Amino acid sequence: MTGSDVTRDGLRGARPGREAVTGAQPGRHRRRRGRGRGRGEQSMVPDAEFSSYYGKPVLNKPTWEPLDIAGYLYLGGLAGASSLLAAGSAVTGRPALARTAKLGAAGAISLSLAALVHDLGRPARFMNMLRVLKPTSPMSVGSWLLAGYAPLTLAAAATDVAGRYRLVGSAATAGAAALGPAVATYTAVLLSDTAVPSWHEGYRQLPFVFAGSAASAAAGLALVCAPTAQAGPARRTAVLGAGLELGAFNLMKRRIGLAAEPYEQGRPHVLLRAAEALTVAGAALSVLSGRRRDRRLAVAAGTALLTGSAALRFGVFHAGVASAEDPAYTVVPQRERRARAEGGTGAG
Repeated sequence: MTGSDVTRDGLRGARPGREAVTGAQPGRHRRRRGRGRGRGEQSMVPDAEFSSYYGKPVLNKPTWEPLDIAGYLYLGGLAGASSLLAAGSAVTGRPALARTAKLGAAGAISLSLAALVHDLGRPARFMNMLRVLKPTSPMSVGSWLLAGYAPLTLAAAATDVAGRYRLVGSAATAGAAALGPAVATYTAVLLSDTAVPSWHEGYRQLPFVFAGSAASAAAGLALVCAPTAQAGPARRTAVLGAGLELGAFNLMKRRIGLAAEPYEQGRPHVLLRAAEALTVAGAALSVLSGRRRDRRLAVAAGTALLTGSAALRFGVFHAGVASAEDPAYTVVPQRERRARAEGGTGAG
């Protein structure tokens, strides 16, 4: 050190004013320079735009395979709601509808687990998730939930088809129905617990969206496979599920602000508009099939509801991936929250 020394009390021997202080009163300098030249100062750098963080994305987008994970979301919802429908049908004396729902739940949860394991790579990775139970982790709780729910659905379906061990079958049906709502909706909590903007911002409404979608799918399967004379609960479930799904989803899009944009663009928009049209059409056809006792209308209604529920899950999945790819959906809401916390009025 040649010109000054650093001491406990600061710099000693430094000459004030030797070095320019960067950024000190920039407006005064700009005004003086502008008057001298007769024109305003021209910015030498372009306005900042959201693109990446030093060449890397702000968020790492989900690497899940769409067919595996969106299929896992869809089939899990179908299974959970089918278990509830099976229990209600059994209690009210509709054996054909109850059997359809039990078989549907067993098949759907089996395929859902297969899709999850396929995405994980090998079954051992799913088993490793069961080594501990972490109540604060939706993934851990969901893994244990599936591990308890799947055997119950298989037992309920097997005893119904075999016509034996009715007490065991009734207990399994009741147990599956008790866990069914959690199975149908925990995946919404799982998605909302991530940092993906379009999933995370909708944490209040997304479980209700998934619950309605699951009910629509279960009703659709029952309308396709069960006799029309016993399908009354399925028709009512279709109407209630469609209303809950559409109402909650529209409410979610209004409340999450900027993070709702990916739901209205590109492939997610096409899928979600198709889901809305199919769900509305399926619910209307289910009511009409009940009034006319028309089997063809019931099959058409069920097909529309099943397809609409699948389109919704895939649309939500792709919208989340799109929101993770664009840093604006991460940065702008954060700035808005900070501005509100500081008493400001904008994102800056």
